[in-house]
Amino acid sequence: MDEEDVGSQAEGKLEDDVEFLFKLPLAEFIGARNSLAAKLKRDGRANAANFVKALAKPSVSAWAVNQLHWKHRETFDRLLAAGQRFRQAPTSQAARRVADMRESLDARREALSELSDLATVLLRDAGHNPTPDTIHRITTTLEALSAYSTSSDGPTPGRLTHDVDPPGFETLAGLIQFTGATPRTVTTERNDEPTRVTPSKKSASGATKTKERTSPEVAAREVGRTEDTRRAREAEETRRARIAAAKISLQEARRSLTEARSKAQRLEAAKKKAHAEAKEAETQLREAEERFNKASAAAQEAAHRAQRIAADAEEPLAVDDFYDRD
Repeated sequence: MDEEDVGSQAEGKLEDDVEFLFKLPLAEFIGARNSLAAKLKRDGRANAANFVKALAKPSVSAWAVNQLHWKHRETFDRLLAAGQRFRQAPTSQAARRVADMRESLDARREALSELSDLATVLLRDAGHNPTPDTIHRITTTLEALSAYSTSSDGPTPGRLTHDVDPPGFETLAGLIQFTGATPRTVTTERNDEPTRVTPSKKSASGATKTKERTSPEVAAREVGRTEDTRRAREAEETRRARIAAAKISLQEARRSLTEARSKAQRLEAAKKKAHAEAKEAETQLREAEERFNKASAAAQEAAHRAQRIAADAEEPLAVDDFYDRD
């Protein structure tokens, strides 16, 4: 095996070790990271050791998103696939464009809702508090990963150390055109409109002025669309945060209801057991009273017999009893 193969194996082993770090419970990350860095340093791999040592401990929300990637990959991949379909929808035929975008948005929304619920369970099982703010940050990061799903320079799922913000609205506007027309194409379409028949110089001058007037108008319209998109996104994020908070409250209420039902069932069982024990004690008491009464009656009867026997024993004999009677 040549040096290149050995280096490839070592690099692959390092990737596996790093992935293992991000799969661990959050409280174990620092200790495991330092141990791995020390081992790499002992093996003479200083660069790899420095790389591992520099890995930051994930935030709670980033850790939860990593766990969703490792433990619920099917749902996680559905979210990324929905993001890819949404970004590819403008390239489809006009008749299918709106339908494709609507389907991808519905799939994305469904995957986000499911992952949000799974994140709540993950956090609670790991001893973390799934506050509305934490769930909101998790949802925002998931949305960002969905938006970056086809980008080669996007964040690496499963290895996040902090929350991820979605791409800027300008970037999204350049990547996703809801109407399939860019500002340049809009301007071109307007300039292609028929003009009045005038001398060639006036026509050229008029077309130039029309283009000059149209470009600022188009730019202003695009800015307005971007602002509307930003406001709509903020409203959507607020709505999702409220929904996430409501889901958490509902889950807490359900958990409290389940605990209350369990407690009521335990109390009812204890009540039935106590009632049965009371009836059994009452039965035993009656039996004991009956035995006592019988024993008391027998004792009285024995006392009477003893008295009669004693009385008979003390009665004097008559003189005639000493002689035979014919």
